[in-house]
Amino acid sequence: MSDFAQMVWEGEGVLSRAMRAILTPASSLFGFIVSRRNRKFDRAISERNTAIVRSTLLPALSVGNLTVGGTGKTPMAAWCVQRLLKSGAKPSVVLRGYGDDEWRVHTLLNRNVPVIVAPDRLNGIALAKTRGSNCVVLDDAFQHRQAARAADLVLVSADRWTGAARLLPSGPFREPLTSLRRANVVVITAKAATGEQISALETAVLAAAPKSEIAVVRLTLGTLHLAATLPRIEADGSMKAQKVDNSGMLDRSITWLSGRKIVAVSAIGDPSAFRMQLEAVGANVTVERFPDHHTFSPSDAAKIARNAHSADGVVCTLKDAVKLASIWPRVAPPLWYVSQSVVVERGAAA
Repeated sequence: MSDFAQMVWEGEGVLSRAMRAILTPASSLFGFIVSRRNRKFDRAISERNTAIVRSTLLPALSVGNLTVGGTGKTPMAAWCVQRLLKSGAKPSVVLRGYGDDEWRVHTLLNRNVPVIVAPDRLNGIALAKTRGSNCVVLDDAFQHRQAARAADLVLVSADRWTGAARLLPSGPFREPLTSLRRANVVVITAKAATGEQISALETAVLAAAPKSEIAVVRLTLGTLHLAATLPRIEADGSMKAQKVDNSGMLDRSITWLSGRKIVAVSAIGDPSAFRMQLEAVGANVTVERFPDHHTFSPSDAAKIARNAHSADGVVCTLKDAVKLASIWPRVAPPLWYVSQSVVVERGAAA
């Protein structure tokens, strides 16, 4: 289903265009429902109806998007947490917790910050206060309008921009671009996107939301780490070391991939951009692709390892490594993971 969705949403072939045409009436109905829902919340906010939009016990910064995955919310939310920590704040991360990977990634990226999984963000914020936090970062809460927020950062991906914001199910958008008028800052994210792609998306954003304050963020590949060194994260958030490496000898610069035959494993929202990032540093890439948030089984890991028997290594994202590391076969090519680093190219003040 994931491959089929990508074909429908981003493909340029005859079948892709035909499927989008077939699904357009459903997208129109979805758009009507979304518009009606947003009008309800807009009216509640203007009338200060606290029964619909409820105030929160702590100030909340929402990091969200308009599409189904693939914009870089997790690294951007973690970056916001780091900035808050540097300013002296005591943040928590509150998220719905799709799959079994997002909360584990946040736990690793900011190890001393409470990470709270709560489908009801209001309850999650209340729990954050009991843990000593004085503010929260909400990962993926732009559409969760029941909880008031101090500010909304909304991410849109230049890598996935096709020139039109097609709503579900004929496209990946949960809301139209005009919804960006609710955002305090629109963050255009780019992994492998060119300057022309970024400019095209910025033009579309400003046409839909002319008063938007825009920042541009480049998500770059950081250092390669051996997945065997990842601590095992238990259900209660505690960590158990698997293989400690304090020397850094098991790390590699991303340039180590140049000229090497690599299998890229991805169960993420935008696998194509990840592949292009690896190819940009000179890797010879073969892709093992799984649906977003896929829960890897030992048989999945064994199959990947068999298919990579002649490769120089297997590379995945941190999001996938937290699930693969503990089940990676002992006799297999090395499994490396890499995180996306946030580089603000424009709009740092915003």
